[in-house]
Amino acid sequence: MIFKKIRQIIFTFFIAALGAFSFNYFSLPIPWILGPLSFILITKLISKKNTQLPPAFRDVGLMIIGIYFGLSFTTTTLETIIPYMIPFLLSTILLLTVSILLSIFITKFIELDPITSVFGSIPGGLSEMVAASESLSANSAMVTILQTIRLLTVVFTIPFLVLHMFSNTPASSEAAVSSLHIVGGIHYLWFLLAMFVGWLIRNHFPAAHVLGPLIVIASLSVFGVSLPPLSPNVLIAAQITVGISMGNKILIRDLKLAGKYGGYYFVLSLVLILTSFGIGYLFSSLSSLSLSTAILSLAPGGMVEMVLTAKSIGADSAVVSALQLIRLLFIILVVPSFLKFIFSKSKSKGTIVNNSAGV
Repeated sequence: MIFKKIRQIIFTFFIAALGAFSFNYFSLPIPWILGPLSFILITKLISKKNTQLPPAFRDVGLMIIGIYFGLSFTTTTLETIIPYMIPFLLSTILLLTVSILLSIFITKFIELDPITSVFGSIPGGLSEMVAASESLSANSAMVTILQTIRLLTVVFTIPFLVLHMFSNTPASSEAAVSSLHIVGGIHYLWFLLAMFVGWLIRNHFPAAHVLGPLIVIASLSVFGVSLPPLSPNVLIAAQITVGISMGNKILIRDLKLAGKYGGYYFVLSLVLILTSFGIGYLFSSLSSLSLSTAILSLAPGGMVEMVLTAKSIGADSAVVSALQLIRLLFIILVVPSFLKFIFSKSKSKGTIVNNSAGV
């Protein structure tokens, strides 16, 4: 049994590496994540072979990416984002409002309840939205499927669109990260501390494996602590691992179960993406942020994918990671509770009406 799992893990990494280097060869966006993700999905679609990845591999990969993001932070990053906190949150609320209204509107044309539709389309964490929907007796299986459709649409669409929109932008500040102070090997212990914090808070915060290391390293960077560069090969390995994890989470049978509803929520996801681009344009016009930075900060995608896209096109990746982090925390910590409150009140009113009609 153990040898079988080892063979599956080796096979998984072989497929993922093939996808990663293929995407990189053709200069496709964020190749080290989208390549493995794509090839894992294709393998599951055309083959009955299982792909395996120990959870610890994924966790370490996310922690390394969190460290990488943290290395980009400076005092200038804080000075940049603080004045835009309120406008950014208002922009996020506007995007969420559009998502909620559209997902309720769709239920007029399909046989799906509004609660399931809203939780299935809102741009938040998949597991958090599923958990919140269960407490309101929504169809959690359908929420999982619809969130998967949203995730795939966003992850594959936004990097391609942004890459072509800003293809003439000079290379990103990635070199700046690797040109940090040359310090002794003992300073790598800061990375271990950051990873330990990520592990420590893993059950208490959303996206903790990225959040913990990011905050620790960003804080050290802001306070002027000398940190060593992160090896490009280590970063590539981390991204490939995260790509595998994303591919493993998406089940082909779930996508097939979506049936005729899948098209509606694919279009809804595209509308949300275009809406976020429009809001990003306004946000850029009213601030000193570049258009690419503003768009990626508001894009309804995962923080990892959006920040890596920002690095590839020369946007301010530190600002994107900071604002995406704020967006993520707001959606996960506030939105589910708000939706539960609204829908609970709606259900109560509906019960009162029905009871009154019965009398």
